[in-house]
Amino acid sequence: MLQEDEQIMRIGVLTGGGDCPGLNAVIRAVVRKGVATYGHEFVGFRDGWKGPLEGLSKPLGIAEVRGILPRGGTILGSSRTNPFKIENGVERIKENLAAQGVDALIAIGGEDTLGVATKLHELGVNVIGVPKTIDNDLGATDYTFGFDTAVNIAMEAIDRLHTTAESHHRTLVVEVMGRHAGWIALHAGLAGGANVILLPERQFDVEQVAGYVEKRFQHQYAPIVVVAEGAQPLDGQMVLHNQELDSFGHVRLGGIGQWLAEQLEAKTGKEARTVVLGHIQRGGTPTAFDRVLATRLGLQAIDAAHEGDWGKMVAMQSTDIVRVPLADATAELKTVPIERYEEAEVFFGS
Repeated sequence: MLQEDEQIMRIGVLTGGGDCPGLNAVIRAVVRKGVATYGHEFVGFRDGWKGPLEGLSKPLGIAEVRGILPRGGTILGSSRTNPFKIENGVERIKENLAAQGVDALIAIGGEDTLGVATKLHELGVNVIGVPKTIDNDLGATDYTFGFDTAVNIAMEAIDRLHTTAESHHRTLVVEVMGRHAGWIALHAGLAGGANVILLPERQFDVEQVAGYVEKRFQHQYAPIVVVAEGAQPLDGQMVLHNQELDSFGHVRLGGIGQWLAEQLEAKTGKEARTVVLGHIQRGGTPTAFDRVLATRLGLQAIDAAHEGDWGKMVAMQSTDIVRVPLADATAELKTVPIERYEEAEVFFGS
């Protein structure tokens, strides 16, 4: 409980970048422990970094977080706003924090959101980070919440696609999310019994993939090919939806699944169809694993803030929740090691 000599803080909470299941569980844990155990006050900033940038906020107390544990998405809203791309962005954030009496921020997000948090900490803003991304590609943490839910959604889709593929004797190409890291494709493909898995970490040979597909048909079974949106063929020509960039400089991906299906149909003479799971992977209620992980991360995040251990990110290492420097989390992406991919290759074409 709060000691008489301990300072009560007003803490801002925001969720940035792509939404994912488990965000609300973090918000709930931060507020519930922060109020009940430490007596701190909270304000929710709307729509990622746009909130503190423009002073957009909402009350955030125990009443506001009741019943949100199983809900997907985020009650605070999100965006891909980058304050470092906006004139006087940092100054505006500092002014708005001061105007609302906010002493510190808990930023819940992935590579881009925590990259901004790292820079703001270096410029004197009190920040704690919480790792969120369905891609599981943040360094310094074994798992990010949202990943388990996304994998389960993709696995369930693959399970259903097996029967329709068999009924029509066709190839089904399942495109899942994964810009630079293929963790979702790898785990969902293995769990769903895919016959080929294609990742951004290793360029693929279309002829070889066609060979795997033909071999599967020879066994009187229809093939399922799982491909991450960032996977590339050997010639290095990434298939893009368009050339537009977001505020963090990322190209919008999409289209590799349809391109691959057309190639496989032409090379094998067998009908091929594409299923793009897209934002279905981000939506809906979180799994038990993600609810527990998100809750534990939220509890540890408010502990770090209470202790003034700024510039840290809470992370899962083994089964423990630890604190690591924010800079370590965003120093480099955590991609799929080649030995993990080689484990999956045993099942290709069989």
